[in-house]
Amino acid sequence: MARSWLIKNEPDCYSFQDLERDGVSPWEGVRNYQARNFMRDEMRPGDRVLYYHSSIGTPAVVGVAEVASEPYADPTQFDPDSEYFDPKATREAPRWMLVDVKPVEALPRPVSLAELKAVPELAEMRLLARGNRLSVMPVEEAHFDLILGMARSKD
Repeated sequence: MARSWLIKNEPDCYSFQDLERDGVSPWEGVRNYQARNFMRDEMRPGDRVLYYHSSIGTPAVVGVAEVASEPYADPTQFDPDSEYFDPKATREAPRWMLVDVKPVEALPRPVSLAELKAVPELAEMRLLARGNRLSVMPVEEAHFDLILGMARSKD
């Protein structure tokens, strides 16, 4: 059964429009063990993904993507010239994993963090938890569908 996720990125690093342009992209550079574990242990091809632009004036869910690969070793961990290089990682025992993602659709309108916080049904959403900084997190199917409905509403 497909699962639902939210991935966060700053749009000046890699925006949803960049993903649309590229068609498929590795979700590289995740250096948080919990986020890594979600990708490694639970994300599978066909899973739905909310694409969230963070660290901007109005953070918001802006698109829908899909997991496009099985998890595999993040090659940036082996590259000494990469900002994501990890000297403790080896090809035999990689520390960091990733999945490829592909765009499904840009949302008709962004759904801002403030809007999400204003919906009581989303109060338990991990994104809204105090102190949450994960760049990859699971999303309940009902929450995913509610956010899509908000993006498609005329209000």
